[in-house]
Amino acid sequence: MRKLIITSLTLIVTIFSYSQEKIKDTLKTEEISVVKPYTPTISDAFKVTSNPTIEDTRAIEKEKVTYSIFSIPVASTFTPSKGKAKGVVREPKDRLFQNYISAGFGNFTSPLFEAYIHTGDTRYNDFGIFINHHSSEGGIKDLLLNDNFSDTRIDAYYKQFDRDYNWQMNAGIQRKQFNYYGLPSEVVFEDAFINSLDEEQVYKNLYVGGKIDFEDSFFKGATAEIKNFTDNYNSNEFRLLVKPKFEFPISTELINSEFTVDFVAGKFKQNYLTTSDLNHSYLNLGFSPNLEVLRENLTINLGAKLYYTNDLEHKNTDFYAYPNVTASLKMIDEVLIIVAGVTGDLVQNTYSDFANENPYVSPTLNILQTDKQYKAFAGAKGKLASNIGYNFNVSHTSEKNKPLFVQNQAKTDGIILVENAYEAGNSFDVIYDNIKTLGIFGEITIDASEEFDFSGSLNYSNFTTETQSEAWNLPTMKATISADYQNKNWFAGAKLFYNGETKDLGIPFNAESSNYAPVVNKSYVDLNLNGGYIFSDRLTAFAKINNALGEKYHTYINYQVQTLQILAGITYKFDL
Repeated sequence: MRKLIITSLTLIVTIFSYSQEKIKDTLKTEEISVVKPYTPTISDAFKVTSNPTIEDTRAIEKEKVTYSIFSIPVASTFTPSKGKAKGVVREPKDRLFQNYISAGFGNFTSPLFEAYIHTGDTRYNDFGIFINHHSSEGGIKDLLLNDNFSDTRIDAYYKQFDRDYNWQMNAGIQRKQFNYYGLPSEVVFEDAFINSLDEEQVYKNLYVGGKIDFEDSFFKGATAEIKNFTDNYNSNEFRLLVKPKFEFPISTELINSEFTVDFVAGKFKQNYLTTSDLNHSYLNLGFSPNLEVLRENLTINLGAKLYYTNDLEHKNTDFYAYPNVTASLKMIDEVLIIVAGVTGDLVQNTYSDFANENPYVSPTLNILQTDKQYKAFAGAKGKLASNIGYNFNVSHTSEKNKPLFVQNQAKTDGIILVENAYEAGNSFDVIYDNIKTLGIFGEITIDASEEFDFSGSLNYSNFTTETQSEAWNLPTMKATISADYQNKNWFAGAKLFYNGETKDLGIPFNAESSNYAPVVNKSYVDLNLNGGYIFSDRLTAFAKINNALGEKYHTYINYQVQTLQILAGITYKFDL
């Protein structure tokens, strides 16, 4: 141990002494100055031309491998089935037929027939005819006169389709038969008087017309119609109405204009109070320019209606000008659209129009024009939800010579015979007054599902008259509620009408209007139902129930309607 320690110490001293000995350095320091850095060029690069050689020329051969299996045959009963393409099952499309015949029958001996038949090449021309007939033998209880009616109409047309324009000719005839059965209930009529009356009134309307439409032209087209309206009392009315239309583009806007030529001439063989005839004749020339301005959320129509009118019977001429300005602004797309406007028009009243609205008018009317000075309105429309729509507006209208129906004063006390059946207090005259109307209208529609939809509307009118004490036979309130349902085979619908009370002058025999209180015609509710079953694309069965509540209401004073009316029938569709 001692020897090991001594040896280790000696080795350490020797190493330390060697490290302390200085070794002389012979390397001299020199400075190297770089005058220009080296910049290589393409010529300094060269390609290696030598190719490496493989000294070992022995090729390695692949060893052949032989595979073999130990096969044992196995019996199998599996047979794969052939593949079949899987397709989407589609329901067959409903076939749409171009023609139909509909027939039905109901109580009150009410036949119904309707047919539409047409043929032609849909690309070049089309010819068709429409026939409609509805009648009833009547049957309202406690009536002294017949209440039967009939309405027959035949229309025919021919259409021609060309490259740059289309044109159409049409003609038709309509016959409507009514009876003056609304005798005053407070008068006792003797049998001799009743037997002397021929209460039937027949209206005939013969018309022919046409229209033409151009595609690429400033002249967009025109419509023309000639009508001749007559009745059982030798009344006659002729009307010619022509309306050409033009369109002129200005920058990004459009100017639309319509001209009007309206000629009306009519004659009544007698006046209500005298035996002299009563004539009317008017020529109206109108011009209606309109500038349509379209922006992203704003649509504005700036227009006017100008008329030159000549009262040929009284040798008077007048000029009328009306505003025709409307605007709509989308505040929230499809949710809130604000609408507003001011419009006006000259309304040419005719015997034909009055008889269509009230078939119990007497053929002794004074035909005047209605000066609809303005109708200012503002409102909103849109959607409360994706399936709920609404429409609401408030309006104020000012009209001069607005027509009002009033009951003719009776010329008999139930004993005195009259020359004409409409002179027993059972017909209506037309009088005129200057009336201002404040109107409120609201409507809502609900698409509950693809099969069911619902709608309702309310119309309120507040009339202010100038000379008459009331706006005769004009209701203050009207309302309508309707619902429709339809699935693949069944369909059904319901409509409920409400008409507010009206007032009539109702002057009885030998009474003074100043000493007689107006007659009130009560408000009424009418419920109409319809439904049916679709057997096939061709055959459908239908049923209708009118006045389902069986109300004995009056449309006009003393004119009660039929109570519960039921009608059923079938419709057959086909192609020629």
